[in-house]
Amino acid sequence: MDLVIFDCDGVLVDSEILSNALLAEMMTELGHPMTTKEALEKFAGRSLTDVLALAEGVLGRKVPDDLGQAYGRRLLERLRRELKPVPGAKAAVAAVPCRRCVASSSSFERIRLSLDVTGLAPLFDGHIFSATQVAHGKPAPDLHLLAARTMGAAPGRCVVVEDSPLGVTAAVAAGMTAVGFTGAGHATSALAQQLAAAGARCVLASMSELPGTIAGLDGSMTGS
Repeated sequence: MDLVIFDCDGVLVDSEILSNALLAEMMTELGHPMTTKEALEKFAGRSLTDVLALAEGVLGRKVPDDLGQAYGRRLLERLRRELKPVPGAKAAVAAVPCRRCVASSSSFERIRLSLDVTGLAPLFDGHIFSATQVAHGKPAPDLHLLAARTMGAAPGRCVVVEDSPLGVTAAVAAGMTAVGFTGAGHATSALAQQLAAAGARCVLASMSELPGTIAGLDGSMTGS
């Protein structure tokens, strides 16, 4: 393999519970009571643009014009206070035997803050990509293809690590090998099956499994 593309939220940083708890709070404030579990089922893995469009569908009306900005401010404050890396992420990323980058549905500001707060930023040398750069977010392949093209890697030589079926679907559509991940705090017992059904080549429950898995995938593809 020439490149490992990491999703950020729910793969590198344990943020999905925090972000979707806030989405649930805001939906409730808008008159549609929602639990964190329901928010995860509805919004996980999507860009903010797609989240707002889905919210309007749920509410049956247009959301306030400043809702996206308000959510962003409140979330960044929460991440600064509470965000932690996924257990074992730093050691696993450092041990990956090829180039790596981050491709996330989040904004650049959120990605950078998340990597800085958790001490993971130096591992990626600024190689981060956001859904704000492409016309269509996950499950479309646009973001993963942008990352591969910019990093000079052929899609067939890329591994994508994702914690959502949307992300796995995007990776498969891009012609890349998808590895599912269920080691963050939001993962449910059903998630592994959902990731496999979306096309993940394998599903990992711990970051400690990742370096060996990547090496094994590379060996199987090269015949070594």
